[in-house]
Amino acid sequence: MHRDELADTVVRVWGDRGAAWLAGLGPLLAGLAAELGLEPGPALPQTYHAVRAATCADGTPAVLKAGVPDGHLDAEIAALRAWAGNGAVRLLWADPDRGALLLERARPGTELTVLPDDDAVDVVGGLLARLHTAPVPPGVDHVAVERAAFDAHLARPDAVLPRPLVERAASLWTQLCGSAEREVLLHGDLHQHNVLAATREPWLAIDPHGRAGDPGYDCGQLLYNPLDADPAELARRAPDRLERLADAVGIGWDRAVAWGFAVCVLSEVWDADGDAGWDGPGPALAVARRLAPLVAE
Repeated sequence: MHRDELADTVVRVWGDRGAAWLAGLGPLLAGLAAELGLEPGPALPQTYHAVRAATCADGTPAVLKAGVPDGHLDAEIAALRAWAGNGAVRLLWADPDRGALLLERARPGTELTVLPDDDAVDVVGGLLARLHTAPVPPGVDHVAVERAAFDAHLARPDAVLPRPLVERAASLWTQLCGSAEREVLLHGDLHQHNVLAATREPWLAIDPHGRAGDPGYDCGQLLYNPLDADPAELARRAPDRLERLADAVGIGWDRAVAWGFAVCVLSEVWDADGDAGWDGPGPALAVARRLAPLVAE
């Protein structure tokens, strides 16, 4: 994403506060590089945050990441600290008050999209099994709080999504959160674009949202990825993908299907109610429609 696209996203999400942060971004990054003894490199793919390749004084490849310092990166910092490099990139340094992180750089950094789908699902499942073993740190939200997004959408007079679908997902959300046999530290957004090829390990997770809750929550995000896939094909693959992910994270098939359905509906709710506006049904809705008949009553 180019610098002007980053600027558009930051201003859209954070308004005047985002504009002020962007105005000071150059000096912020230069100051952090000097403070940490970094040799700055080029910009890396970035959406909501500035992301720059960097080299530490000892030659270690790193990534400098900075975002609007409103606390939204705190959960990512907490999750990466808890994992300590086990299945995810290492957190080398962080200053939550400035919204800044220094991360291990995965090299060559190729996205998991290069693998055939069956292999990619196995990689994601293996990473989730490991990430879920870490103790849940303080300061991460429970996924139960995301029930509010369904209620907010249903309260809108201009709600665009099928109401029965959203109502069912909202009800399931409460049931699933209340019946979890165990709760783990969740990545919250693990899919092919957030898994990179590395040298320390074959594949490492990046960009966690950092949540606490039922392991099944993490089975959902893969279902509507990768981004360039045909929605009909993603819908067709969803049941088989869920069967394998359920085995990996240690939950039953019915529970994985329910979580997959609910997470896909949530993704579509976020898109429909987001600042960018809704461009029409996305792949998550196609997958949710496929899974709806499979959800146990």
